[in-house]
Amino acid sequence: MTTPILALENVALTLAGNAGPVDILRGITLEVQRGESLGLIGPSGSGKSSLLMIMGGLERATSGRVAALGHDLTAMDEDQLARFRRDNMGVVFQSFHLIPTMTALENVALPLELAGTQDAFGRAEAELQAVGLGARMDHYPSQLSGGEQQRVALARAAAPRPAILLADEPTGNLDGKNGAAIMDLLFGLRDRHEATLVMVTHSPELAARCSRVIRLNDGQIDQSQDQDRGAA
Repeated sequence: MTTPILALENVALTLAGNAGPVDILRGITLEVQRGESLGLIGPSGSGKSSLLMIMGGLERATSGRVAALGHDLTAMDEDQLARFRRDNMGVVFQSFHLIPTMTALENVALPLELAGTQDAFGRAEAELQAVGLGARMDHYPSQLSGGEQQRVALARAAAPRPAILLADEPTGNLDGKNGAAIMDLLFGLRDRHEATLVMVTHSPELAARCSRVIRLNDGQIDQSQDQDRGAA
């Protein structure tokens, strides 16, 4: 039996609020298979981004178990989680989270250097070429458009060749033209690196390209909206 690349078992997340505890996620059980592209959709506040952060070990579940690549993330401390993400995951946010004092090339090379990758700058250059920024490598984030900054963020996430790509509203801050270009690049990077993709999106066009779509409502999976679309 094939081991899922991501497995969540009865995961709950409760956060403190002004009026008392708030249940963000309630009893999420979910498996993601290697090579799958999974879209997480649902209304604002339904828990989509929180679920993605828990999958990446960026948020700790209040209860339940989270496993990635057969490793129990819930048993890891913060340093272990950071190393696991560095070696196995690429994360793309709606806000680009680039380091403003570093060039595009330096932003992409940084995680490779931290991982001790040989020829970090050579690989970073190749990834920037792949997202169409070969002529913009020496520019700082403030000198790049929003679409170009998201391309840098995609290159940075893909450069370590992660097994898992997590994307939180990757086209949310972009206009239609740039959003479509980023969408093509994201799926292209997934295919080129044979990565598993999990993505939060409000875009019907982006969700339609995923091999499976799950809708969240009020912190739970809407079972009637767990759609297997086949290979995408």
